[in-house]
Amino acid sequence: MDIGIIGAGLIGGTLARRLTKLGHKVLIANSRGPASLADLAAETGAAPVSISEAARGGEIVFVAIPTWKITDLPTDLFAGVDHNVIVVDTGNYYPRERDGRIDEIENGMTESRWVANQLERPVLKAINTINWRSLLEKGMPDGMPWRIAIPVAGDNEADKAKLIQLFDELGFDGVDAGPLDESWRQQPATPVYAADLDAGAAREALAAASPVRKPEMRAHPGSSLGKPL
Repeated sequence: MDIGIIGAGLIGGTLARRLTKLGHKVLIANSRGPASLADLAAETGAAPVSISEAARGGEIVFVAIPTWKITDLPTDLFAGVDHNVIVVDTGNYYPRERDGRIDEIENGMTESRWVANQLERPVLKAINTINWRSLLEKGMPDGMPWRIAIPVAGDNEADKAKLIQLFDELGFDGVDAGPLDESWRQQPATPVYAADLDAGAAREALAAASPVRKPEMRAHPGSSLGKPL
């Protein structure tokens, strides 16, 4: 499968390492340009490209950048990209540590709905609940006990099924977490977040989640996008 990755940090780089080892063709991009990815390309075999090329180079495109930097992406990034291409938002909103204030999210919009609105493209929410090291090291064959589950939220059932199949290749159980507007169930500070749960426990955790954002996950008064104070 051809896969695009936008972002070469801990999650983007880990996806490149894992997916190339499985034989997938990976195109990876970051904000600093292809030349900055020479070492990762040499290590993994992933092809360093521009952000626009990564958005157009795969059947699945992972967006793995800080939430506040979504607004730095070209406004027409996915213009003309085939509607069958699956776009996956792997990010999390950390208003106090990194992202500053995003008013729509503070007012109750799910993080990935905001991302979808910025990209003007439907997205799936996934990989945001798993630590990069678990993603790198803890994949297991199908049927093994305690295989880690990765929730997948989104509005297209076929897209979710295709992404879940890819996660199975990576050694994880994809769990359908419902429509995108219920992806609050897997946002930071919910029971499933960073918990490395198996599929059964992950479903229970998703069901137990509250839509009320905890105080520590809300922006400081007076903060702004990219400026958490």
